Amino acid sequence: MTDTQNTKDALEHSYQNRLPTRIFRRLVQLTFALGLLTTIYWIFFASDRYVSEANVIIRKTDSANMPTLDLTGLVSGTGANPVNRADQLLLRDYLLSVDMLKKLDAQLDLRKHFSDSRHDFVSRMWFKNASVEWFYRYYLSMVDIEYDEYAGVLRITVQAYDPKIAHAMAAMLVQDGEQYMNLLGHQMAEAQISFLTNQVEEAQDRFQKASQAVLAYQNKEGLISPTDTAQSIGTIVGNLEAQRAQLQTQLASLPTSLDPNHPNIVLLKQALGAIDRQIAEENAKLARPAGKTLNASVEEFQRLQMQMSLSEDLYKSALLSLEKGRADSLRLLEKVSVLQSPTMPEFSMEPRRLYNVIVTLLITFMVAGILKLLESIVLDHVD
Repeated sequence: MTDTQNTKDALEHSYQNRLPTRIFRRLVQLTFALGLLTTIYWIFFASDRYVSEANVIIRKTDSANMPTLDLTGLVSGTGANPVNRADQLLLRDYLLSVDMLKKLDAQLDLRKHFSDSRHDFVSRMWFKNASVEWFYRYYLSMVDIEYDEYAGVLRITVQAYDPKIAHAMAAMLVQDGEQYMNLLGHQMAEAQISFLTNQVEEAQDRFQKASQAVLAYQNKEGLISPTDTAQSIGTIVGNLEAQRAQLQTQLASLPTSLDPNHPNIVLLKQALGAIDRQIAEENAKLARPAGKTLNASVEEFQRLQMQMSLSEDLYKSALLSLEKGRADSLRLLEKVSVLQSPTMPEFSMEPRRLYNVIVTLLITFMVAGILKLLESIVLDHVD
């Protein structure tokens, strides 16, 4: 009975050992089978993909604020003309947008090209009428646009199954990107100039209204300048006061023994009376011309003149801002410069068959080694 029990325990223990071994053996075999299939795919079935490359940079035509030229700028390629990182990333986003994909598809029929059954099933787009979302994902796998932080250059890389298609895609990306950035620059310049032009027109209209108000007041009061009129009356009164003082001096200098009806005394008193009446008349003009005090007219006229002067200053400032805005809009326009035109591929650079085969084999052996290590650990626990 004991021998039978020992035999059963030995068989059970042997079965427990063989089960993990069998499982891990199958997993290792599956790993090598997948590695072999992947290697065969890379060597014999993977379709050739041609790569077209182009390099572009966005520069501002800013000569007034040009930084000093230094060795760092020469090495990095940004010393002679500053590169705007935001503009480069904006162009990158546009080239990788769905709108750009639709333009490329309308021009080059990319759906037909990428879903052609002559290409391998793994890398091609499976359905020609795939949704825009899936088509866009496939487009991102074929187009790569990187921004070089050091050089400030946008590097465009396009893959296609035909060298002409790859070149046409890269050329269209460069051309349409240049048009898009120029359009943005001109729209911004036009918006700035339009705003400044409206400001000038408003300032001009305000200045004209203020000038018309001054002119209407002058015509209504019959005075070119109440201020000048008041100053003129004040000058006349001052002169009359001086004459009266002279006459009073002459009258006081006459001998006291003269008869009050003496001709000289009578003439001087008559002259003093005439001057007093003239002074009263002039003061009356200054006090109430046409029922309105002249000082009130002066205050109103000065207020209108101040409004006209302020409107004139605003108008001049708006004109200067408009001219400066025009100069800035032309000086700060962005220009897309092509450092390397899209290349015409002569040899398929993708897929990198040897590299992919080596990576596949390394991964296969690494996974197989991990499985064997796990098998040893499991068997040790079983024992």
